[in-house]
Amino acid sequence: MLEKTFFKTFLSKSFTIPVKVNYWDGSTDTYGDGEPQVTITFHEAIPIKEITRNASIALGEAYMDGKIDIDGSIQALIESAYESADSFFRDSKFIKFLPKQNHSEKSSKSDVQDHYDIGNDFYNLWLDDTLTYSCAYFEHGNRDDLKQAQLDKVDHILKKLNPQPGKRLLDIGCGWGTLMLTAAEKYGLKVTGVTLSEEQFHLVQQRIEEKGLQDVAEVRLEDYRELGNKQWDYITSVGMFEHVGEENLGVYFKDVNRYLTDDGVALIHGITRQQGGAYNGWINKYIFPGGYVPGLTEIIGHVVENNMQIFDMEPLRRHYQRTLELWNQNFNAVRDQVDDMMGERFSRMWDLYLQACAASFQSGNIDVIQFLMTKGPSGRVLPITRDYMYEETK
Repeated sequence: MLEKTFFKTFLSKSFTIPVKVNYWDGSTDTYGDGEPQVTITFHEAIPIKEITRNASIALGEAYMDGKIDIDGSIQALIESAYESADSFFRDSKFIKFLPKQNHSEKSSKSDVQDHYDIGNDFYNLWLDDTLTYSCAYFEHGNRDDLKQAQLDKVDHILKKLNPQPGKRLLDIGCGWGTLMLTAAEKYGLKVTGVTLSEEQFHLVQQRIEEKGLQDVAEVRLEDYRELGNKQWDYITSVGMFEHVGEENLGVYFKDVNRYLTDDGVALIHGITRQQGGAYNGWINKYIFPGGYVPGLTEIIGHVVENNMQIFDMEPLRRHYQRTLELWNQNFNAVRDQVDDMMGERFSRMWDLYLQACAASFQSGNIDVIQFLMTKGPSGRVLPITRDYMYEETK
């Protein structure tokens, strides 16, 4: 009876859309006005102490284990929870516990491999042909397919650098290599990519050899903090700083500055929050161990204190929402294969992750921003207006 009373109060404040709840004892309630848009079914009660310890972890685990089912859009449900001023996302009573983090080089390697070394076969199932696992750029809105939007994102980033053929580029957290190899093939740059993922490292090596780019491209299975005294004219880093940890964010930008030549240009693309830095317990425990989403002013502070100048900032929040929605469509189209490969619990977890992230971007809880910065005054290396970013590549 106590659990039922708790959940009635807990759920009645959590959403801005009408939601129907089927409880474990067979009773039903609807919260909000109008026809329910989503139905939540509890097959068993979730202990109150687990909810109050960390509601995101407790509810996420319950969904993964089939103790909760959701009929309707998970994205819409979570987006409404982010919009509700009284939901468990905003109430500190339900965020008492967060998984411990350690960002030593050993731990960082383990964290990255936990996520990215699930297997290239898995990512090949639902990513586009470029194997790009970061926010796409929908230059023509919803008319663009995912592959074209990812290729346009790579061009959008590289054009911002105003790259000059023959110069050198470092890609920190190079993924499966699409950006660095495009920089070599299309823009005439000499490129170095670094990753901690063995799966990514071996595939990038293979792609370099297949394309005959051994003279202008290399990939290293190495921590970005251990690159020695070498410097590059350009640095790109996409979806990377979210992994370095709050305590190492300043070190990350210090290293970006250290690896840039004088008058070098860097394009740093990553998830941030305009409301300030944050963790999510369930994401940290199951998806991105060691993850931290830094606040916007936090990032700008680190850029400035490391003697770099911001030339341009571009928020791409709605682009990432669209990217995640397309990933989730692709994922669910091969759901049976994922079940066979990874198991049903993993499939439920991954579906929840993709929809929850889409909801977080949709609600404005998180953002993704491209920071274009220079080591030295931008006037020496970048044009006076942004027009050059949108010119056709010669």
